[in-house]
Amino acid sequence: MKAVLERGGAAALALEGITCSFAGAAGEPGYTAVREATLVVEDGEFVSIVGPTGCGKSTLLNVAAGLLAPSAGSVHVFGQPLAGLNRHAGYLFQADALMPWKCALENVVAGLVFRGAAREQALETGRAWLRRVGLEGFGDRFGHQLSGGMRKRVALAQTLALDPAILLMDEPFSALDVQTRVLMENELLDLWSADRKSVVFVTHDLEEAISLSDRVVVLSAGPETHPIGEYAIDLPRPRDVSEIRLLPRFIELHGRIWRAMKSEVLKGYARQRQ
Repeated sequence: MKAVLERGGAAALALEGITCSFAGAAGEPGYTAVREATLVVEDGEFVSIVGPTGCGKSTLLNVAAGLLAPSAGSVHVFGQPLAGLNRHAGYLFQADALMPWKCALENVVAGLVFRGAAREQALETGRAWLRRVGLEGFGDRFGHQLSGGMRKRVALAQTLALDPAILLMDEPFSALDVQTRVLMENELLDLWSADRKSVVFVTHDLEEAISLSDRVVVLSAGPETHPIGEYAIDLPRPRDVSEIRLLPRFIELHGRIWRAMKSEVLKGYARQRQ
């Protein structure tokens, strides 16, 4: 069953003073991936997180999902403290989680059936979501019969079919070719604009972050990563991600955010070479 949600005007997601430390192997020092990081996502807001490779973006996403308990700090979902898994969030991973022995439709409805939905109702919902992501008529196809973009559409339908209030996305389109990636980004914006879920989108691609978001948060290089800046994206909606990148304001925002990121990216690169 879907968790009861009482928004009450509170932020959809509030990570406050989050620190994530991990013990080292025997005789090795521990590692602090994130230190005293705060991130607030309002109801219906699309927020992207960018930063150097290995800086802790996915760690924060796992904390938001309830998959990782922070060493310090607090997490609130619509004003309520998070205990265990975040039942109001759907998580879309970089690699899709489709079950190869199930067809596309069965993959989409798996979560609904697991939550106790009647099978016929779940199948009806699943077919509707396959139509919404442009895959009507492909419900009987298995993963190996689908292109990368089609598999990603199934994974998106699988997540959205559960009607989460918060959508957590960890570089979901990074493995796609450029053309398919643009199509999926526009698909995501179309679906998001229909009901304005709260989105936390992790990406290495600054252009992607600006194209999609209401706000972009920049993280420092790790270890002990923390936000070093956030930028309101005041580009008009609705957006076509290929066209919006030609606007002077987009270019201005890109330059401004990149100047803030560049030194951190270089720090992260230098640490990886050590």
